[in-house]
Amino acid sequence: MTDYVGSQVDLGEAVGLAPPVILTCKAGGAITKGDFVKLSDATDFTVVAAGANDDVLGVAMKAASASGEYIPVCIFGVVKMEAGGTVTAGNAVASNAEGLPVDVADQSVDEGGTAKYTIYYNHVAGIALQSGSDGDKVLIFVGRR
Repeated sequence: MTDYVGSQVDLGEAVGLAPPVILTCKAGGAITKGDFVKLSDATDFTVVAAGANDDVLGVAMKAASASGEYIPVCIFGVVKMEAGGTVTAGNAVASNAEGLPVDVADQSVDEGGTAKYTIYYNHVAGIALQSGSDGDKVLIFVGRR
């Protein structure tokens, strides 16, 4: 696995000239630093680990070992993450089953109008700033379009 960012930056750490936007959230269970998280409770900002194509809130910037712990979550900024599959610089990324970034899959569209489809805009968690494959460390711009 290649670290395209460098060892001086840990997984889940924000980088760049502009400061990231960070929310303090309550963990709803064990969470791994550097993984995508999603809201599980809209009343008190409780987050849980994101799964495949979940509507991602951001990236956990600290690990949580149990429910009730408070962790910082980057909801807008550039974060070092481990690729969960192929990521291509400039492509939109979503969460895989392990909460790691992967390229958003193309969605088939029936231009003839006989089929229905839904575009899942909320599944897009950000944009890959570097290309990589499973296990590579890359920079991801976290934020919804």
